[in-house]
Amino acid sequence: MTDQTHNPDGAVGQFIVVMGVAGSGKTTIGRLLAARLGCPFYDADDYHPPANVAKMAGGLPLDDADRAGWLAALAGLISDGLARGERGVIACSALKRAYRAVLRVDEQRVRFVYLRGDYKAIQARLLAREGHFMPAALLSSQFEALEEPARAISVEAGLEPDRIVAAIVEQL
Repeated sequence: MTDQTHNPDGAVGQFIVVMGVAGSGKTTIGRLLAARLGCPFYDADDYHPPANVAKMAGGLPLDDADRAGWLAALAGLISDGLARGERGVIACSALKRAYRAVLRVDEQRVRFVYLRGDYKAIQARLLAREGHFMPAALLSSQFEALEEPARAISVEAGLEPDRIVAAIVEQL
C-alpha cells in the first residue's frame, strides 16, 4: 500500500479527495479513511460560505460561480498541507472535471476516490438523513452536474463502510 509519496524536497504528503453526490457517504468514508491512514479529515461542507449554505438550504442548487471561491479555498488547504508535507482526506462533491482540476494541485499527490451509486439508493439515504443543509430535493441537480471521473479509485457507495475503506486502501 502506498498512502504517501515523497516530493523532491523530501517532504511527505498526499491528499485524497473522497467525491460523489450528496448522500453517497463522503463524510462517513472520509472520516474512516483518515483514521485508517492516521491523517486529518476535512469536510468541504465546512468551507462553504454562509451564502452557499443558505442557497442550498433554500432548495437552490449552487452554480459554478457559487463554487469558485469554495473550490479555491479547498485548493489552498490542499496546497498548504502538501507544502508542509502533510497527508489528509477531504470529503468533497467535486462533481465536475473542472472542479477536480482546481483541486488537483499536484498530479502525483492528490488522488480522487469516487463513491458511485444509483439515484434511488442515494435518495433513500438522503431522506433518512437529519441535520444537514442539503435537501434531498437537490439530488437530481447533483446527478445532472456529475461528470464521472476517468482518473479515480471508484467504489460502490452501497457497500458496507469498512469494505469501502478496505477497497480504497488496497488501491492507493
